Amino acid sequence: MKLLKSVLVATALALATSSAAIAQRTDIVIGMVLEPPHLDPTAGAAAAIKEVGYANIFEGLTRIGPDGAVQPGLAESWEISDDGKVYTFKLRTGVTFHDGADFSADDVKFSIDRAMAEDSVNPQKGLYSAIEKVEVVDPATVVVTLKHPQGAFLWNMGWGEAAIVSPASADGNKEKPIGTGPFKFENWAKGSSITLVKNPDYWGEEVALDKAEFRIIPDAAAAVPALLSGDVHAFSNMPAGDALPQIESDPRFKVVIGSTEGETVLATNNKKEPFDKLEVRQAIAHALNRDEIIAGTPPGLGVPIGSHFAPHHPAYVDLTGTYPYDPEKAKELLAQAGFPDGFSATLKLPPPGYARDGGQIIASQLRQVGINLEIIPLEWADWLSQVFTDKNYDLSIVSHVEPMDIGIYARPDYYFQYQNPEFNAVMEELEVTTDEAKRNELYGKAQRILAEDAVNGFLFQLPKVGVWDAKIEGMWENWPLSVADLTKVHWTE
Repeated sequence: MKLLKSVLVATALALATSSAAIAQRTDIVIGMVLEPPHLDPTAGAAAAIKEVGYANIFEGLTRIGPDGAVQPGLAESWEISDDGKVYTFKLRTGVTFHDGADFSADDVKFSIDRAMAEDSVNPQKGLYSAIEKVEVVDPATVVVTLKHPQGAFLWNMGWGEAAIVSPASADGNKEKPIGTGPFKFENWAKGSSITLVKNPDYWGEEVALDKAEFRIIPDAAAAVPALLSGDVHAFSNMPAGDALPQIESDPRFKVVIGSTEGETVLATNNKKEPFDKLEVRQAIAHALNRDEIIAGTPPGLGVPIGSHFAPHHPAYVDLTGTYPYDPEKAKELLAQAGFPDGFSATLKLPPPGYARDGGQIIASQLRQVGINLEIIPLEWADWLSQVFTDKNYDLSIVSHVEPMDIGIYARPDYYFQYQNPEFNAVMEELEVTTDEAKRNELYGKAQRILAEDAVNGFLFQLPKVGVWDAKIEGMWENWPLSVADLTKVHWTE
């Protein structure tokens, strides 16, 4: 009997120890579709850069939480002057960069001045357009003076591109990123994975994970078996394709369908003939069958949009009826524009499934009205170079995942090459407006201008298909920013 009791006790202890070991798992493998071109969020527009580094490696004065609300970041608090133009930030103390350098107000001034500089390569330089000057009061206090009140200023300082960097390491952040976040960069196996490890000297709440690997898995054909085999534990936004129902029915996984800020558009070069003609762009808009495009781009969960704005936002205006699907009307408009027999053009597509699958459908739809597209698949780096930077394209398909980014249409050098003084005036008024109701009214006006100008083919809002091991908690359900913030992620039993 004693022997039996001893065996039972030993077995119970072993089971308890085993359960504890499982509960205490501290590694994770996150699948991601696109490999970033580099890892410096202050020097590149690719969303994949922020997907890895936001809140993990790099931090800003403020940060955006999973609900989209502005939270304190490296600034623990702030005061705003009565006229709304002066922000006094109280910074956290005892913060160090990953290389051991102390963080102070000097780093904040350096980072903002660097982003504002004439030779700045910050992809969101416009975030800083309202700033007049930055002054260091003491190591823990910095004062930012604006040229005028800016309702979105604290939100802007929470973007990934607004990361605070150190003068000593800023130039090396593309290959060896050094921030103040709870994870440190360890290794980048190009084409395969990026590994982060816990920062033992982090100033804030300790994270549960000791190690996080971001594994590059570009398509559903590879993503699904990687998940099912356990090689990958989670996808912030999974290219599940037609396999989504299978995954949803598997109790080992949790599937959460959320929203994103990803306006998926048929990007159009507005300065290139014949797309510089309104009638041509209107014809394309009438030729697009959004329902068919959404149904044909697995998992078929996109929400139709008629302008560049997220449907979940209170200022959203449903403009999908501006140019309803009407192939005959499209042909009439092409004839009016001088193309009764149509024309030929190119469609350059980046790697994501929504672009490659959607491109085939759109090419078929436009062919029905006389527009013949040559499909040119591009790797992500080539798309960034040819389309985004050099503007060497006719049409493309991409999801713009930055939050509240309708202002990109006012940038004269942006790759759409769209210019409209009326739209720019709305953006200028919005910039100095702090009243929420008035801001929403202006957002609505801006949406209508873009829709009527048919600047792009506005397709759908990209859904967020979150898939992860059922024992994982703390992943973002929605994407106010397209990031994989791991600060609250942990394993349960």
